[in-house]
Amino acid sequence: MLQSSKDDGGAQAPAIVLREAYSAPAFWIDTVDLCFDLDPAKTRVLNKMTLRRNPDVPAQALRLDGEELNLARVLVNGQGTSFKMDGDKLVLENLPEGNEPFALEIFTTCNPGKNTKLMGLYVSNDSFFTQCEAEGFRRITYFLDRPDVMASYTVTLRADKAKYPVLLSNGNLVEQGALEDGRHFAKWVDPHKKPCYLFALVAGQLVAREQRITSRAGKDHLLQVYVRPGDLDKTEHAMNSLMASVAWDEARFGLPLDLERFMVVATSDFNMGAMENKGLNIFNTKYVLANQATATDVDYSNIESVVGHEYFHNWTGNRITCRDWFQLSLKEGLTVFRDQEFSQDLCADPSARAVKRIEDVRVLRTAQFPEDAGPMAHPVRPDSYIEINNFYTVTIYEKGAEVVRMMQTLTSRAGFAKGMTLYFERFDGQAVTCDDFAQAIADANSDSPLAALLPQFKRWYSQAGTPRVAARGEYNAEAKTYTLHLSQSCAPTVGQPEKLPFVIPVSLGLVGAQTGAALPLQLQGTTTASDSYLFVLSQASESVTFENVAEEPVPSILRGFSAPVVLDFDYSDAQLLTLLAHDNDPFNRWEAGQRLALRSATAAIASGNTSGVLNDAYIAAMRAVLRHPTLDAAFKELVLTLPSETYIAEQLDLVDPQRIHAVRDSMRLQLARALFADWEWAYAEHQDNGAYRPDPLSSGRRALAGMALTFLCLASTESRDAVWPGKTLQRFKDAGNMTDRFNALQALVSAGHAHAAPALARFYSQFKDEALVLDKWFALQASAPDRGGNVLPAVRQLMTHPDFNLRNPNRARSVIFSYCSGNPGGFHRADAAGYVFWSERVMELDATNPQVAARLARAMDRWKRLAEPYRSAACEALKRVAAKVDLSNDVREVVERALAD
Repeated sequence: MLQSSKDDGGAQAPAIVLREAYSAPAFWIDTVDLCFDLDPAKTRVLNKMTLRRNPDVPAQALRLDGEELNLARVLVNGQGTSFKMDGDKLVLENLPEGNEPFALEIFTTCNPGKNTKLMGLYVSNDSFFTQCEAEGFRRITYFLDRPDVMASYTVTLRADKAKYPVLLSNGNLVEQGALEDGRHFAKWVDPHKKPCYLFALVAGQLVAREQRITSRAGKDHLLQVYVRPGDLDKTEHAMNSLMASVAWDEARFGLPLDLERFMVVATSDFNMGAMENKGLNIFNTKYVLANQATATDVDYSNIESVVGHEYFHNWTGNRITCRDWFQLSLKEGLTVFRDQEFSQDLCADPSARAVKRIEDVRVLRTAQFPEDAGPMAHPVRPDSYIEINNFYTVTIYEKGAEVVRMMQTLTSRAGFAKGMTLYFERFDGQAVTCDDFAQAIADANSDSPLAALLPQFKRWYSQAGTPRVAARGEYNAEAKTYTLHLSQSCAPTVGQPEKLPFVIPVSLGLVGAQTGAALPLQLQGTTTASDSYLFVLSQASESVTFENVAEEPVPSILRGFSAPVVLDFDYSDAQLLTLLAHDNDPFNRWEAGQRLALRSATAAIASGNTSGVLNDAYIAAMRAVLRHPTLDAAFKELVLTLPSETYIAEQLDLVDPQRIHAVRDSMRLQLARALFADWEWAYAEHQDNGAYRPDPLSSGRRALAGMALTFLCLASTESRDAVWPGKTLQRFKDAGNMTDRFNALQALVSAGHAHAAPALARFYSQFKDEALVLDKWFALQASAPDRGGNVLPAVRQLMTHPDFNLRNPNRARSVIFSYCSGNPGGFHRADAAGYVFWSERVMELDATNPQVAARLARAMDRWKRLAEPYRSAACEALKRVAAKVDLSNDVREVVERALAD
């Protein structure tokens, strides 16, 4: 499965793993009995396994994965046996012949206290945690560390009771009790077979919020959310989200909770957001802890989504898992789709559902589309990798979710549910592929476009890149027909110079250019009409004609963002203003506003003009949106948010980050000044929301009030009017929840007002003991607008702060990532100091936590599109990192792909 080569210096180059080289394991592991004697400096692990040869694979040696383990004993069927080490692999050749099961016992020790990689078994805040996905289990014991080896686990944990009173693992607790010398034990049995990446254990000083529930089937279950003492008051929302997730999955897809208990544990040292270990989900505290004093509306929304995501993995990822890591989107893309549907289904109001969809698309277009166009471009199902951790990407997750969404679009909501049912009937308890999933959905919907076009549809899994759909319309006033001509293309990506046509569902509508009315769509040659039509584009170019079109229409194309593509249609400003004012599809209404703003921005960047960027028609349209009597406040806030600097940069062939920053700043100031009275009205109308509730309606009102305050503070600071900055400071002091408080603080920092410094000091003093709130404090300063090059010195100063800890991923992200990835205007400096800082931090992080370092390295993916002097300086920074001799495979793969032609 591994392919390696020699580099020019004769050193061993990193092994490349190829999808086409997959072969089944030579052995199956049926049962695993693990016993842990937990100690931070020397944890003892006794691993007793039952194995058998795979009769479908030629007889060969057993090669077990291991990393940073001290091997003490190996027994086969209770007897000592010979073995050898091949690098990190434990190789056993003298094993019983035939297909009868045999016992293998391995005794090892490890040092969790020094495990800074946070992979495998590690210690955080005097407690034990594990992270085994993707290949962390090999840091616990020697094993066939691959997802297609599924076994039944029994786990016994032993530890000092005073230090570690809580002992948790996967499945059901079957026995616990006292041992000698103040120690105790707990024995857990998981009734479901699982791959080793889903193994988990937790031991430490923890307290739990508990809730007993009864499923639709009448079974009782215990839900538990474990946190450190002192954080229990911040777990109510996580528990409510978990209960909602359990109920939703059973109602929507008929998938019940399959364990006696389901546990969530929060830790502050975690590389990821959360992990779906069977029955024992381990979470970053960021996605568990919330109360109105410490968490914003965005935090509440993220917790609901992530709790749902990890719970939904219980079926899509755990009960059915991946055959190999190339199939990662089988579980991640599908489960992102499921958590998106969950969040939308919890929105009672259609407008709130639309807001959620727009937010998801915004992530896709600002993060995944650039990945598709950069050096790390890869298909949803990759063909090769060096380090699998580098492929936990927005392509696998977000684009993967869009592929699943297109399946639902092509089969209907009910049809997709039928396909899910068939998928579980066929594959429950197995490790399978993306092809298996797609086939099940198609087979359950044999009369659907998906079934008819399945081989071609699966190109979404095998071809990288973002397709572009070019559209052109023709209206025949005499015949009252409208023809839409569509064509598709996809630019070359790494290793894929040519692309075959995709299957692209294009949801269409027509809006009257004069009246703004929704026009009925009657397909030529038919007698029925509807408000919308789904056209399936599968050829390089096709056309569709509608009859009885009463007036010249403005086409509303790709409604609801029905496919992850870029739409090229030469809309006039007047047409976009019509869609913005009248389209009954919320996504395309928002999109029209984004296109207008983007058009103004790119024109100003090309001309170098940074004054009066926005025209009067756009300002008037934004005023109409802001003052609209029925539009949802959250939707208004989205429409009035300008495209980000990152998204603007992606539309340009040559990127001057400072020019983009200057133009967008000018646009913000223009909106602030031109709509000043409207912002005053919006703030007055939305500032008071009564008792705090994190529901979509209340959250939307707070978001719009926060936006209004930001613009009012910005305009007043520029004009040296102290009224609104003073009101903003008072709002900051008096706020009854973190959302309003942080919105006010953000407004002062964004405007660069003198009140910002004392407000930041007050905020720190008030929340210095709240780690997650301090992350916000650090991140706000690292992402602040750069005025005269002041941000980088501030960032370096923040890294010397007593509360900064590079080894805590959340804290590292709050400062370093917020600056390098979230502050283009501050990071891309003409003197290259930002790039020097980046290279220093990548190498520093790589020494302790390569996974986090590799994520930071991705900040330079798009360096080749930079204008000079940025391009040459970025290249030098990348070469500086690449030249480091002991660079991890994680980081080396990223920087070398970035430097490759």
